[in-house]
Amino acid sequence: MEIFMIWDQHMHTHFSGDSQAAPESMLSAAAEKNLPGVCFTDHFDYDYPKEPDLFMLDFSRSLRETERLREIFRGRLSVCWGVELGLQPHIADINREVAAQYPFDFIIGSSHVVHGADPYYGSFFEGRSEEEACREYFEAVLENLGTDVDFDVYGHLDYIVRYGPGKNRFYSYKKYADLLDEILRTLICRGKGIEVNTGGYRSGLGQPNPADFVLTRYRQLGGEIVTVGSDAHAPEHVAWEFDTAAALLLSCGFTHHTVFCQRKPHFLPL
Repeated sequence: MEIFMIWDQHMHTHFSGDSQAAPESMLSAAAEKNLPGVCFTDHFDYDYPKEPDLFMLDFSRSLRETERLREIFRGRLSVCWGVELGLQPHIADINREVAAQYPFDFIIGSSHVVHGADPYYGSFFEGRSEEEACREYFEAVLENLGTDVDFDVYGHLDYIVRYGPGKNRFYSYKKYADLLDEILRTLICRGKGIEVNTGGYRSGLGQPNPADFVLTRYRQLGGEIVTVGSDAHAPEHVAWEFDTAAALLLSCGFTHHTVFCQRKPHFLPL
């Protein structure tokens, strides 16, 4: 039996347009692995290209279901309610309103759409080098950080690496140090954390998102807030490679991970 001390703070259910998982099945999987707690973070990606309604989260229904399941799993598993906000500068006002309107425990801010296109689709890389595409992605992250949208951690900071033609084969800190350092310094200055997203292992990277060199650099710059999430869209992916992620965090200089409840960070030992 697997025993983890880390919370899974990034998971999706059928309330997200890209998952068919029942929320209860996700919690059952977490309880079977003896996780101490989890947080639902279904997608809200306003103005998603080509499919604008795909990630329009029904907040009220999601919250009611979480509250119902919280009672069912009480004493076995702590259950928090959050959201993954898809950040784009032109919808900053909408995301600000969402963050202020609902009683979230935790908010992940993520870059999925870059100037009208999602790197998930291969067309994002057409007609330019992989490095040019990656630099545009990181520049878009900085554009989002230039708004004052409220969130707690930046999700899967190098998400684009999952989907590039070479994945992380040619990805290095040195190649993008100027942009990565500016991103990390800005996050630290604003009191925001980063997420260790183990979906990178599932995508064949041999690394989480972000990569180990980004995590190490964040720590070197004084960053302390790191959450861990599987980015699971199905029960079998809950707590994916969490033992590997914990060992990696220790090797990068961290002694704890962070759990958010009622938007307040709590630091728990690894």
